[in-house]
Amino acid sequence: MQTHVSTTPFGRRPMTLGQISNQMTAKAVKPDAVAHKWQVFQDIREARELLGATDRSLAILNALLTFHPETTLTGDGELIVWPSNEQLAARANGMPATTLRRHIAVLVDCGLVIRRDSPNGKRFARKGRGGEIEQAYGFDLSPLVARAQELHDLAGAVHAERRAFRVAKERLTLLRRDIVKLIDTGIEESVPGNWGKVLLDYQAIIIRLPRSAPRQLVEAISAELAVLCTDIREALESFTKTQNPDANESHSGRHIQNSNSELQTESEYGIREKKEAGGTAAETDNVRSLPKRELPLGIVLDACPGVLELAQGGEIRHWRDFLAAAELVRPMLGISPSAWREAREALGEQHAAITLAAIYQRADQISSPGGYLRSLTERAKDGKFSTWPMIMALLRAKLDVQKTQVGADGGKTDESRPSDDLRASEALLKSLTKPRGR
Repeated sequence: MQTHVSTTPFGRRPMTLGQISNQMTAKAVKPDAVAHKWQVFQDIREARELLGATDRSLAILNALLTFHPETTLTGDGELIVWPSNEQLAARANGMPATTLRRHIAVLVDCGLVIRRDSPNGKRFARKGRGGEIEQAYGFDLSPLVARAQELHDLAGAVHAERRAFRVAKERLTLLRRDIVKLIDTGIEESVPGNWGKVLLDYQAIIIRLPRSAPRQLVEAISAELAVLCTDIREALESFTKTQNPDANESHSGRHIQNSNSELQTESEYGIREKKEAGGTAAETDNVRSLPKRELPLGIVLDACPGVLELAQGGEIRHWRDFLAAAELVRPMLGISPSAWREAREALGEQHAAITLAAIYQRADQISSPGGYLRSLTERAKDGKFSTWPMIMALLRAKLDVQKTQVGADGGKTDESRPSDDLRASEALLKSLTKPRGR
């Protein structure tokens, strides 16, 4: 008794050595071998690039698996399916016949299925009197059982490569972020050095990174950036160690505070700020010649947490929330509308708000916030004021307090204190917390 299911012959191509090898592997499958067909299919999907399979060929393999009635494939079971071209195309989302034949050939070349052709090239099954299949011609799925472990290992290798690639890209992103922040710190703090050349060196490394780079190139670029980052950090640390502690405090502390309890006039603030401006004309030109980066909102909030008390709901998510809180800070500090308007015109709305938040953070140490703001505004008009040093000074002061508290507690930290979601990078903070002049 013979049952024909397909009457459409396939065009025959010469058999390759690879296909002969696949047939030998299929014949060597152990009778007790077992494989879950959908797990094997998932492994094939993950490793399809290594196998050379295509999305269309996997769609056909998925359709072929649906013609096998059992979920579990065994080495001693019947593993040949014989769907017609029409049935196979229908389950492969209506794939045209020419495309179907081409991608079946891909599955064969990948060693995932084997053609078991009848003498006339047709696909059918011959059944006995009891209905059992005596002989079947079509597609043999036994390679999926024979290669199940191999396919699983290939999928695992692909997963490992993806994880390594993800780690490499994360490291690259962190290095890029830290280098830019360290360069900004060197510029804003007037650290001696050719920062223009450092920036060009950084860009020369980054420009070699294409939009879609292999993991090996990402790791190579990261290695070069790591060397550059170390050099920049060592330069900043070396500079901080050579500074006089008293002079350093004058530079970072008096910049936003005044210990004199007597009320000083705006002109007095202006004179003092001009003295503190310091720096040479060459340094000023170097700063102006380089592109400026905006202060991240997270760093500003870390340095000026007091402004959160005035935010709606005690939370600031965006710059618009920060600007709204700054509008509440101005009347509380007694700053006149005219002084605030001049500050926004000279600094820009965002930097004026950052300046106001910094003044509010040290309000108990500044006797005349309005006069101080006017002095900073005048310096900004001359290109001698930036919010970066002000925020960095606040961060240093905060870190010094935290280090003192940790030392007083015997190295214990306050675990009940909620951690901040937005913080300055560890590399940046580390470069700022090194003791100076020691």
